[in-house]
Amino acid sequence: MLIEDSPLLCEMLSEMLGELDSVQVVARAADENTAIEALAEHRPDLAVIDIELKDGSGIGVLQALHDDPQRFGRPRAVVFSNHGHRIVRRRCTELGVEHFFDKSYQLDDLVDYVQASRAAD
Repeated sequence: MLIEDSPLLCEMLSEMLGELDSVQVVARAADENTAIEALAEHRPDLAVIDIELKDGSGIGVLQALHDDPQRFGRPRAVVFSNHGHRIVRRRCTELGVEHFFDKSYQLDDLVDYVQASRAAD
Protein backbone atom coordinates (compact mmCIF):
# COMPACT_ATOMS: atom_id res chain seq x y z
CA MET A 1 0.00 0.00 0.00
CA LEU A 2 1.18 3.52 -0.80
CA ILE A 3 0.49 6.40 1.56
CA GLU A 4 1.60 9.48 -0.35
CA ASP A 5 -0.04 12.88 -0.90
CA SER A 6 1.63 13.70 -4.23
CA PRO A 7 -0.61 12.28 -6.99
CA LEU A 8 2.26 12.34 -9.49
CA LEU A 9 4.69 10.52 -7.20
CA CYS A 10 2.03 8.06 -6.10
CA GLU A 11 1.21 7.20 -9.71
CA MET A 12 4.88 6.84 -10.60
CA LEU A 13 5.55 4.58 -7.60
CA SER A 14 2.46 2.50 -8.35
CA GLU A 15 3.69 1.90 -11.88
CA MET A 16 7.25 1.10 -10.81
CA LEU A 17 6.18 -1.30 -8.06
CA GLY A 18 3.50 -2.85 -10.25
CA GLU A 19 6.19 -3.92 -12.71
CA LEU A 20 7.85 -6.09 -10.06
CA ASP A 21 7.06 -9.81 -9.87
CA SER A 22 4.64 -10.71 -7.07
CA VAL A 23 4.01 -7.06 -6.14
CA GLN A 24 0.61 -5.45 -6.31
CA VAL A 25 -0.32 -2.03 -4.97
CA VAL A 26 -3.61 -2.84 -3.27
CA ALA A 27 -4.49 0.69 -2.15
CA ARG A 28 -3.34 4.30 -2.12
CA ALA A 29 -4.11 7.08 0.32
CA ALA A 30 -3.18 10.76 0.54
CA ASP A 31 -4.24 11.48 4.12
CA GLU A 32 -4.02 9.88 7.55
CA ASN A 33 -7.66 8.83 8.02
CA THR A 34 -8.03 7.33 4.54
CA ALA A 35 -4.74 5.50 5.03
CA ILE A 36 -5.84 3.98 8.34
CA GLU A 37 -9.18 2.87 6.88
CA ALA A 38 -7.49 1.36 3.80
CA LEU A 39 -4.87 -0.42 5.91
CA ALA A 40 -7.63 -2.03 7.97
CA GLU A 41 -9.62 -2.99 4.88
CA HIS A 42 -6.81 -4.29 2.65
CA ARG A 43 -4.36 -5.58 5.30
CA PRO A 44 -1.31 -5.23 3.01
CA ASP A 45 2.02 -6.96 3.56
CA LEU A 46 3.90 -3.65 3.32
CA ALA A 47 3.00 0.01 3.76
CA VAL A 48 5.15 2.70 2.13
CA ILE A 49 4.42 5.83 4.13
CA ASP A 50 5.23 9.50 3.59
CA ILE A 51 5.56 11.60 6.75
CA GLU A 52 3.83 14.73 5.47
CA LEU A 53 0.33 14.02 4.17
CA LYS A 54 -2.53 16.09 2.80
CA ASP A 55 -4.30 15.85 6.17
CA GLY A 56 -2.74 14.32 9.26
CA SER A 57 0.68 12.70 9.08
CA GLY A 58 2.53 9.50 8.43
CA ILE A 59 3.51 9.49 12.10
CA GLY A 60 -0.21 9.20 12.93
CA VAL A 61 -0.49 6.24 10.55
CA LEU A 62 2.57 4.60 12.10
CA GLN A 63 1.16 5.19 15.58
CA ALA A 64 -2.09 3.45 14.59
CA LEU A 65 -0.14 0.48 13.17
CA HIS A 66 1.94 0.32 16.34
CA ASP A 67 -1.02 0.61 18.73
CA ASP A 68 -3.32 -1.97 17.11
CA PRO A 69 -1.28 -4.29 14.86
CA GLN A 70 -3.95 -7.03 14.72
CA ARG A 71 -6.45 -4.61 13.17
CA PHE A 72 -4.14 -4.11 10.20
CA GLY A 73 -2.70 -7.63 9.80
CA ARG A 74 0.75 -6.58 11.06
CA PRO A 75 2.07 -5.04 7.83
CA ARG A 76 5.70 -4.12 7.60
CA ALA A 77 6.25 -0.37 7.25
CA VAL A 78 8.85 1.75 5.51
CA VAL A 79 8.99 5.52 5.26
CA PHE A 80 9.57 7.39 1.99
CA SER A 81 9.91 11.06 2.84
CA ASN A 82 11.92 14.25 2.53
CA HIS A 83 11.56 14.77 6.28
CA GLY A 84 14.50 12.73 7.48
CA HIS A 85 15.58 14.70 10.50
CA ARG A 86 17.20 12.61 13.22
CA ILE A 87 14.27 13.12 15.60
CA VAL A 88 11.75 12.03 12.95
CA ARG A 89 13.81 8.97 12.06
CA ARG A 90 14.12 8.02 15.74
CA ARG A 91 10.36 8.31 16.22
CA CYS A 92 9.74 6.18 13.13
CA THR A 93 12.10 3.51 14.45
CA GLU A 94 10.27 3.56 17.81
CA LEU A 95 7.04 2.93 15.90
CA GLY A 96 8.46 -0.12 14.11
CA VAL A 97 9.58 1.26 10.75
CA GLU A 98 11.96 -1.16 9.01
CA HIS A 99 13.68 1.39 6.79
CA PHE A 100 13.67 5.11 6.02
CA PHE A 101 14.13 6.18 2.39
CA ASP A 102 14.81 9.79 1.41
CA LYS A 103 12.62 10.90 -1.50
CA SER A 104 15.37 13.16 -2.79
CA TYR A 105 17.67 10.35 -3.85
CA GLN A 106 16.48 6.89 -2.74
CA LEU A 107 13.59 6.04 -5.07
CA ASP A 108 15.55 3.23 -6.71
CA ASP A 109 16.63 1.98 -3.27
CA LEU A 110 12.97 1.78 -2.23
CA VAL A 111 12.04 -0.21 -5.34
CA ASP A 112 15.02 -2.52 -4.79
CA TYR A 113 13.99 -3.00 -1.16
CA VAL A 114 10.43 -3.95 -2.13
CA GLN A 115 11.71 -6.37 -4.73
CA ALA A 116 14.17 -7.97 -2.30
CA SER A 117 11.45 -8.19 0.36
CA ARG A 118 9.16 -10.11 -2.00
CA ALA A 119 11.97 -12.45 -3.03
CA ALA A 120 12.66 -13.23 0.65
CA ASP A 121 9.00 -14.10 1.41
